[in-house]
Parts: sequence; C-alpha cells; structure tokens
Amino acid sequence: MHLNPYGEYAVRLAADLVNDPPATVDALVRRCLEAGLVIDFPVGAGDLRDVEAMLVRWCGVVDATGDAERAALVNEMLAAASAYPRMTNHAGDGWHLHYRDDQHSLAGVLEALISVGTALHLVGRGMHRLGRCALDECDDVYADTSRNGRQRYCSPRCANRDAVRRHRAVRAV
Repeated sequence: MHLNPYGEYAVRLAADLVNDPPATVDALVRRCLEAGLVIDFPVGAGDLRDVEAMLVRWCGVVDATGDAERAALVNEMLAAASAYPRMTNHAGDGWHLHYRDDQHSLAGVLEALISVGTALHLVGRGMHRLGRCALDECDDVYADTSRNGRQRYCSPRCANRDAVRRHRAVRAV
C-alpha cells in the first residue's frame, strides 16, 4: 500500500515550514526529503523565495475567518498549482496519484502537494481544522488531526503553559 502524501502529511509539512522556515534552499530540500518527498527534478535558488510566497498564501487559508473564505483561498491555490490527477511510479516505489504536472519546480510541487492536501484535510476532517495557537505569545500554525477536532494549541507545551497561567489566575483571586 502506498500512503497518500496529499492529506495529513502535506498540511503538517506546511505548518512545519511556516513555524520554522528554512533559511536556505539546501535546508528546504533537506526538510522536504525528510518529509518523504521525492525530488527528482532540478532545484533552483528561486525555489526558496517562491515557497516562502506560497506559504504566505497558505497562511491566508489558515487565518481565514469563515468556511467560504477558506474554501475560496484553497480553490485559488488549487487552480494555480494543480493539474488533473495522474498515476505515476516515478520513483519505483509504487503507483500513486500526482495532482501536478511532471515538470514543476520544487515550489510548484509543494504548492500542488499542500493545496491538494489542505483541501483533503478540510473536507475530510472539517473546515475548522487549521488554526493558530491559542497561547497569546505564540502564533504558530497547527493542522488539527486530533480525534475530537478541538485542538487549540500548536503543541502540548503551549497548552500546558496556558493551563498553568489560567490555574494561577484563578488561585490569585
């Protein structure tokens, strides 16, 4: 069985790249390879800049205040980056679907992967399943893959910090 990289994995990669942006194109490539992407095409210096711009657009999806706005922004990304689905075994690791043309830049591949993954994540798990950390001093992005769909923090550390703060505030009264 070949895992579908367009779902949860894509939105987690996007959140990871937003929360800890790579400083160089080499760092970007390394992070993509660690996430399981097969990079069998040339990568250029402009890819880092293009990925940064794409992630700004993706953050617009994260920060959207309503379902219709969120859907419209995802649809814009899908229209810009995606192509008709096609079967491929380009890396010899099993047949799977690609939602992009074969000759894309790294930024183009990531935009297709992240836009399709975000769409699948939102329609499959719920339109509310992307957000920013609820801790006042943290603005990290999270993709809610929790069982109950009520994630509010980017990490257990931020959730614990906020719980301690609320507990101390109640005790101080």
